[in-house]
Amino acid sequence: MQAGMLQKKTVLLWLMLLSLEGFAQIGGEDTYRFLSLTNSARFAALGGSHAALTDSADLNLPFHNPALLQESMTRQVLVNYVRYMADIHYGYASTAFAAGRYGIAALGVHYINYGSFTEADEEGNLTGNQFRAGEYALNLIWSGQYRNWRYGVNLKPVFSAFESYRSFGIAGDAGLAWFSPSGNSILGVVARNFGSQITTYYENGEKEPLPFDLMVGFSRKLRHAPVVFSVTANHLSDWTLATPSEEESGGEFVVKPQESFGKQIMRHLLAGIEVMPSRHFTLRAGYNYHLRQELKLDQRLSTVGLSLGFGVKVKRFRLDYATTRYHLAGTSNHLSLGINLNRFF
Repeated sequence: MQAGMLQKKTVLLWLMLLSLEGFAQIGGEDTYRFLSLTNSARFAALGGSHAALTDSADLNLPFHNPALLQESMTRQVLVNYVRYMADIHYGYASTAFAAGRYGIAALGVHYINYGSFTEADEEGNLTGNQFRAGEYALNLIWSGQYRNWRYGVNLKPVFSAFESYRSFGIAGDAGLAWFSPSGNSILGVVARNFGSQITTYYENGEKEPLPFDLMVGFSRKLRHAPVVFSVTANHLSDWTLATPSEEESGGEFVVKPQESFGKQIMRHLLAGIEVMPSRHFTLRAGYNYHLRQELKLDQRLSTVGLSLGFGVKVKRFRLDYATTRYHLAGTSNHLSLGINLNRFF
């Protein structure tokens, strides 16, 4: 293998591992990891990707579970932006429209930009050549309804570019959601990011799996209080989520004992709460136990795994903000803006 090729592959691997908080949680074994990113400020504030939330006007919902796409979301425009660590940023833009008797459809674009890099040779000497890296996915979402049930799919063509390396793939989501007659409770299940890498980053390369996730979630709005509780169990196709670790004992490193059954269950759960003092303002908080266990440092106190946010609705506009801490290195800020075009026409 040529020296330049080796250096470029090293940079490629580093970028793929850095791509999202999901890497730290589940490992760097998959490609297109950015598909698992939580780009919605609301979802980020509630701890991460949920399979069910009680809101018929938030166009972020079908990104996480296509069955949650509803008629009330049509003729809306959504823009999400996240400032991650270093120069990395990512986002999502979407709009929805009615498809007549065929149901509801939405179109979205998801991207991540890793910034620009200076190329180096195998000895670490900078060549002076600059290159950029990014990944993109088109979201083609459709949903239908049968009585109290909604079902939906999301087809996602994916393009990834790291320097001169290119890859193309097809991913998909399929979801199902049950709505209580009162509309205060929702039960959702979704299989996310199944599919295949069509072309690899280099010739005759081995195809890598996509970051598949099987999720089941429940959301409940209290009848006599402006409070919504949401909980989701994720990564149900992979029971063991803990990263193998070692500890020093008598001058030697030994593997830590396996976690208890209860802790392993906790690693699969996300929990969030929303409090609405008024119909125009919402406070949010979430907790991700698995993220905290993977990224915390035992020597220091931190808020890793905890998230906070708020939402404001003013006439035709909806603004959401969240702050999350994925590591002691820094905090990520999520911003979402939704516009209801129905009020303009």
